[in-house]
Amino acid sequence: MGECKLDHSMEDVRQKYESQAEFLPSDMKSLFEHFFSKEHTQDILNDVFHLLKKYDLSSQEEREHRDRRLYMVLKNV
Repeated sequence: MGECKLDHSMEDVRQKYESQAEFLPSDMKSLFEHFFSKEHTQDILNDVFHLLKKYDLSSQEEREHRDRRLYMVLKNV
């Protein structure tokens, strides 16, 4: 994933999640619900946004990598 200089808002992350939700593992839904109920640093918002970005177009190997990173972030917030 390339370096992005934009800061993404919680709403940006929510919209990106909603556009990719059908492609994500089903057990991630409750983790995202918990995630959206809290405040997060800009770094976390940007990281989650970019892990979700074009998730549906990613290879299986790339999805597995993103899933691991998402689980790591979502389970520790």
